[in-house]
Amino acid sequence: MDNLTFFTEFLLMDVCTSRELQLLQSLLFLVIYLGALIGNLMTIILIVTDNHLHSPMYFFVSNFSFIDLCSISVIVPKSIVNSMTGSMTITLRECAAQVFLFIFLACTELAFLVVMAYDRYVAICHPLHYSLIVTPRMCAQAAGGSWASGLVYSAVHTCAMFRLPFTKTNVIQQFFCEIPQILRISSSSVLLSESIIIAVSVCLVSGCFVFMLTSYINIFSTVLKIHSIEAQNKAFSTCSPQLAILLLFIIAGSVASLGPIANKASIKNLLTAMFYTMVPPFTNPIIYSLRNREINSALIRMLTKYSPFPVNDFLY
Repeated sequence: MDNLTFFTEFLLMDVCTSRELQLLQSLLFLVIYLGALIGNLMTIILIVTDNHLHSPMYFFVSNFSFIDLCSISVIVPKSIVNSMTGSMTITLRECAAQVFLFIFLACTELAFLVVMAYDRYVAICHPLHYSLIVTPRMCAQAAGGSWASGLVYSAVHTCAMFRLPFTKTNVIQQFFCEIPQILRISSSSVLLSESIIIAVSVCLVSGCFVFMLTSYINIFSTVLKIHSIEAQNKAFSTCSPQLAILLLFIIAGSVASLGPIANKASIKNLLTAMFYTMVPPFTNPIIYSLRNREINSALIRMLTKYSPFPVNDFLY
């Protein structure tokens, strides 16, 4: 026992070995981060300032955008600083905080996807009862429950993962504290407890996906029965962005959880991590701006109000 080394700092391995490539990587990460930052902030500002978007659906969308904004901020700024300074270390506390926040936000995002699917199901399949079911109180409870569930799950997961010291190695083959990499260097006792937590998590997540799948099947079957083409298009414009974001979440989650755990840094390992940590926060605002007519209209109203040049003809 006396010969064991308890690591309090981790070494993050970067696929970019030369200084030039590290700076190029940091520039790429900075562009992606600024794009996600601007897109999600713009979505939140539009929803908060435009009265036409003061509805339950956009209340949930604003929460979702805030989660995306936070999730990419947990990982990317630290990686940019590391690449620019050439320092590839992270302390144990910083690593634990990064893991805790990432799990917290991912779990909360899943909870909001479930809530948003239910919101659209009630709005389209039971429109006459929508205002009675989806009340401001219900929205506040759903949002609070989503954030609380993410907090509890992340606390349990992180405590189980970091409850024992790391003695195998302090080398993480990734540019951030990736959960599979943390498990790779954890003790057998931690792996056993994490296996139980993950098994329970798979059951809960499967239940969420079954609920969302059932909701969207009912939604689209109802939409297809609508005789008005305009009403169909309006329903599709509110549901298709959420469905696209759900599919992106599923793909990103599958890539993160089902991929092999890398034993050394590689381009494939880097691109895989970039896909599930950066692509969803970057593309979700784009999906909403391209597919949602009400957010498009709100953006046009804002640009028309504050721009000194006529923008209507350009945007249309």
